[in-house]
Amino acid sequence: MDAVGELPAGIVILTSFCIFQLLFHFLSSWFSAAVCPGFNNLSFEKKIEWNSRVVSTCHSLVVGTLGLYLFFFDEATIADPLWGNSSLVKVNIAIASGYLISDLLALLLYWKVIGDKYFVLHHCTSLFAFSIILRGGVLEYIGNFRLLAELSSPFVNQRWFLETLKYPKFSRANVINGVLMTAVFFLSRIATIPSFYGFMYSVVGTEAYVRLGLVPQCSWVVTCLVLDVMNVMWMVKISRGCLKVLSLLRDEKASGHLQNGKLD
Repeated sequence: MDAVGELPAGIVILTSFCIFQLLFHFLSSWFSAAVCPGFNNLSFEKKIEWNSRVVSTCHSLVVGTLGLYLFFFDEATIADPLWGNSSLVKVNIAIASGYLISDLLALLLYWKVIGDKYFVLHHCTSLFAFSIILRGGVLEYIGNFRLLAELSSPFVNQRWFLETLKYPKFSRANVINGVLMTAVFFLSRIATIPSFYGFMYSVVGTEAYVRLGLVPQCSWVVTCLVLDVMNVMWMVKISRGCLKVLSLLRDEKASGHLQNGKLD
């Protein structure tokens, strides 16, 4: 793979993999037990998924925040989305690749607990796309743009944490997180779809696009379609859950007002 700054991409990927493995197997349990007393009362299976989601949240915060910065301020990839060369973008993609390999390993080791065929498809599709980017030095802007979807993951994970800790469904924390999760998921994964494919269509046939070659061209289209189909599926489920909670909350408030009215 091409160098990432002064380091080969493989070194960054390996370092990322090792850090996320360390976080999953050791650091997450130690930190969670220290800051959340309820963690010690969880079953073995719940602790495995808890640690997996802690790692997912840490990864999302790192690559999502760095990706957002690069999206607005990385001059090389902004000027040339297809061929722009950026060491920091490569670092971000390599970090994400290390995480995906680490998470795939965790999924396989604890398949009966956290195994999910859609996650395996998502991870393998993303890894294939990232390998094309890192090996060919192409589509770095596109790869970094796709990483912005990770900005929604902390809210998705927080929903699971709150449910596991048995927070009431209508608690302020649960409702606020649910609304934010739905909004951020939509903004980072769904609202961008029209403009993304509009841009893709606009560059087809250009000299820069032709120079990519058949494999990068096909991988760009196929991997993004696979990921976006899954994003739409997840968005439907999240939206239904959010609307259901808001509807029940509205009904409960209305019922409470009526009861108060009778009492008065």
